[in-house]
Amino acid sequence: MSTQATTRRRAGNRVARRLAGVVAAAAVCLVAAPGTATAAPTNPSDVQISQAQQAQAAAAQQVGTISAALAGAQAELDAARAESAIALDTFQGKQAEYDAAQATADEAAATAQRARDDLAAARADIAAFARRSYVQGSTSPTLEALMTAGGPAQMVERAALLEAAGSHHGDVVVLVTAAEQQATAADAAAQTALGQAATLKQEAADALAIAEALEVTSRQNAAGLAAQQASMQQQLQQAQQTLLGLEGARAAAEQYAAQQAAAAAKAAADQQAAQQAAQHAVSSGGSAGATTTAGAGSSSAVETAIAAAREYLGTDYAWGGGSLRGPSAGWGIDAGVVGFDCSGLTRFAYAQAGITIPRNSSAQYSSLPKVSRSDLQRGDLVFWATNTSRPSTIHHVAIYLGSGQILEAPESGSAVRVTSMRWGGFIGGVRPIA
Repeated sequence: MSTQATTRRRAGNRVARRLAGVVAAAAVCLVAAPGTATAAPTNPSDVQISQAQQAQAAAAQQVGTISAALAGAQAELDAARAESAIALDTFQGKQAEYDAAQATADEAAATAQRARDDLAAARADIAAFARRSYVQGSTSPTLEALMTAGGPAQMVERAALLEAAGSHHGDVVVLVTAAEQQATAADAAAQTALGQAATLKQEAADALAIAEALEVTSRQNAAGLAAQQASMQQQLQQAQQTLLGLEGARAAAEQYAAQQAAAAAKAAADQQAAQQAAQHAVSSGGSAGATTTAGAGSSSAVETAIAAAREYLGTDYAWGGGSLRGPSAGWGIDAGVVGFDCSGLTRFAYAQAGITIPRNSSAQYSSLPKVSRSDLQRGDLVFWATNTSRPSTIHHVAIYLGSGQILEAPESGSAVRVTSMRWGGFIGGVRPIA
């Protein structure tokens, strides 16, 4: 395990121990009050609240540290993916060079064989010519052939025949032998080129294997950091809940004291306090978000769209993927991956319900009727942005299922899934209506 990972683990353990102490203190506070309805709530001490604040801050710091490390790991993964893609391209080019060298070598070997066959045939022709001439009495040893001539005319004829046979034999052997030497040289050159191509191909294959191993390692590192981030995020949520519990107990104690002090006040004062409490309850209900401008949607269209999206649970995320007919090949980093990106999935789902919406998430948000957070209904589309005051920074969209659940195509390397609603970075919702 690396030193950085060990440090993160030890820091996480310290946060967990601190959380356990704070939770135990909070539990004592919550159960120490008497059971009577009029008993005063126990007010947590400043030390307990300070400890809870420190635990929350420590957990938040750890989440930030791991998130930064995860961002770096993701960048390394992107670089490794690019390097492996380049190595694959180079390997394919060297494979083509090797195939061409192999074809050249095969042709040179065939040419050399043809030259050897031609030489053998020429030598056979010369031997046959000599045998025929000998049988006809004109190719015996030169002196005997000339001495046994029947006269000057036959002597001249036999001398010419012997000269022609020698000339024919020499020319054919020289030409065919030269051709064989050229073919053999070409074959040797081709074999040399083939060996060089094979070496380059092996070097490219080795580089490809290294790039693939680097990508696998980068994926594992990113996955490990993502798991640590999820664990620390859970600890942060626990710390926040503990702090909120203590702050709530203090608020309850202070509210109880204020109520006791105001018990002798006039009815008008009590009524005013009740009105203030009611206003406080309304205001503490959370941000209303954008004003709802959408009317009631079609429940049948909503269920049709959700059912269409559910059919592709587990389908790969593909950047730029998704058509009106279903999954399609992605682009760029997901080239060759068949699936959906976030807005491709939402557009496909509602197309099956007969509702046409734009292709990309920012256009879907800007063109469809708005829905506030408090008015979200099953089937509404929910959006996230890097700056919740600027719709131009919207980067993700999902289908709201109700009960705190969404259906989404999350990101490259993942798959279509159902998961919990995320409120961090939430910018608003819209309602697709035919």
